[in-house]
Amino acid sequence: MLKPTAVRRDLRLRPVRPAGWWFDALLLVGLVGLTVALAADQLFGLDRAIADWADGHRPAAAYWVARVLNFLGQGTPLTLIAAGLGVLLAVRLRSVRPILPPVVAFVLTNLTIGPLKIWTARAAPSASVKEPFLTPEQTLPLFHDDLPVRFAQSYPSGHVANAIVWYGVIAMLLAPLARSFGRQLPARLVTVIRVVPPLVVLTTTTYLGWHWLTDSVAGLLLGLLLDRLLHRAPWDGVPLPGRLRGWDRPFTSYP
Repeated sequence: MLKPTAVRRDLRLRPVRPAGWWFDALLLVGLVGLTVALAADQLFGLDRAIADWADGHRPAAAYWVARVLNFLGQGTPLTLIAAGLGVLLAVRLRSVRPILPPVVAFVLTNLTIGPLKIWTARAAPSASVKEPFLTPEQTLPLFHDDLPVRFAQSYPSGHVANAIVWYGVIAMLLAPLARSFGRQLPARLVTVIRVVPPLVVLTTTTYLGWHWLTDSVAGLLLGLLLDRLLHRAPWDGVPLPGRLRGWDRPFTSYP
């Protein structure tokens, strides 16, 4: 079993790329700007054009391939996978610290994605062909406060945001886990894990008509913002209760 060195109380933020808070600010401004534009009934033409194209180019084979691939963005399985990796690494290192990223990610996603969906109250493109059977024009705007919550949770796309956050956490844990077994996880593989599944989920979610394109873009912006916050956190330096002294060892969050 890997025997890490003692924890150093280093609370400096971890580096992210691109470096600096300017990119975080850009993501936040983009998300706010997109929301304001939609609230002002803008970009509906783009959303409708993409949705109509997808409806007209969705043969049965493509539909089922996209539906299967979309499972890459299921929040609950991803949460369980990340939590399982955290527990496994915690046992390997005899440290509770690897459990912290999945816990914090779970809290962050639940405090942001769900409340935003409820507040913006937007219907999905498919809401015109199944319950609540709105007209195509009624499915586009935000703030459908007269609809039951289950019919108005399209913006932002939780599948996309969850995919970015959870695959980021999984990649964060896989690298030190591989090292605990004496192996090195290739940096390219880490990049593939973090990039490919979210892009697949964004594409399939939009193609299947489960979200408008702007829903998916909003999920992308929110997911990237949360991902950068999680990767900045000084996981090895966060103070822990004294009773955990025997399980208070560092783990390396980056390959």
